[in-house]
Amino acid sequence: MKCVNHLFNKTCMKKTSTPDVQTTEVVGKKPDSLARLLTRVRLKCKKPKPFVVTIVVIVVLIGSALFYFKGLFVAVMVNGSPISRLAVVSELEKQGGKQTLDSLITQKLINSELKKQNINITQADIDDEIKKIETQVTSQGGTLQQALDAQGMSEEKLREQIALQKGLEKLLADKIAVSDAEIDAYIKDNKIAVPKDVKEEDFRKQISDQLQQQKFQQEAKKWIDDQKTNAKINYFVNY
Repeated sequence: MKCVNHLFNKTCMKKTSTPDVQTTEVVGKKPDSLARLLTRVRLKCKKPKPFVVTIVVIVVLIGSALFYFKGLFVAVMVNGSPISRLAVVSELEKQGGKQTLDSLITQKLINSELKKQNINITQADIDDEIKKIETQVTSQGGTLQQALDAQGMSEEKLREQIALQKGLEKLLADKIAVSDAEIDAYIKDNKIAVPKDVKEEDFRKQISDQLQQQKFQQEAKKWIDDQKTNAKINYFVNY
């Protein structure tokens, strides 16, 4: 009766009738609740070490970054097989690496000289040139965007090229200036008459621009060649 009264409080012990042998029997035991069982399991489990948690977090973050920025590494997937951006860049370098590198060297030389001589190309200078190009393209029945698409060029790239050319024009201003005597000589030598529908002033301006462009091409090439000859250029890649 005593064990029954204490069924949910303690375990009762009783002796068997067998001499010199004492056994213990569980008469009653309070069943574990789910919460207590989970608590016991938690107590048995060791807490993960801090550096392990850190490594797991880093791995997860790296994996997420690689997935999110996969376009930085993989250019395209073809039937589940990737083509890396490195492969694309490598092929492009084979096709036009030398020309592209030469262009970048030229840009560097021009920009360095502009900075040295404190010459600035303003946004207004670029916008004015863009307007001239638009006017010329429009007069031929097209648009600037169509002309850019035909050349596979963006407006941003066009602006970069204009900035470089305007900068080089300022560097060579003294050498590419066109005098009235040169205009007269050109008209005389080529026996050109002023068109009836064009003002003489505008006609002479067209001739001046044409002569200036010819001078610019000659002087620019010479200037760039001289700069490359005098510059210290160390090549680490050969194309």
